[in-house]
Amino acid sequence: MKKLLTIVVACLVVSAVNVRPVAAYTKAEKEVRFAGKVKQGIEKLGSGRDTRVEVKLRDKTRLKGFISEISENGFVVTDVKTGASNRVAYADVSQVKGNNLSTGAKIGIGIAIGAGITILILLLIMNHLD
Repeated sequence: MKKLLTIVVACLVVSAVNVRPVAAYTKAEKEVRFAGKVKQGIEKLGSGRDTRVEVKLRDKTRLKGFISEISENGFVVTDVKTGASNRVAYADVSQVKGNNLSTGAKIGIGIAIGAGITILILLLIMNHLD
């Protein structure tokens, strides 16, 4: 009986040491945190015609276009083809996909294209001379 009691106490001590605190957030708290992350992401992308996004809302609606305006509570997605604008609250977003090429990236792409064309022209000239 003494051995059994010792084993039970040892198991309780080991399990008490392995207990980790768990942060249990309510659904509303999770939504507020996610809306904050969406806001940070949108602000990082910026606004303008070069900022292309695809937004999926909680009601399964999908919006495509560019970010034309960013505010404290949401942002505006403008469709490139139709010019229609939709105001979106950060809390209504379930997913955002977007890109915004920086000036450096555009310059890099331009240089790569220019170098490719130059090499192609040189190869054509060298083949023509042979």
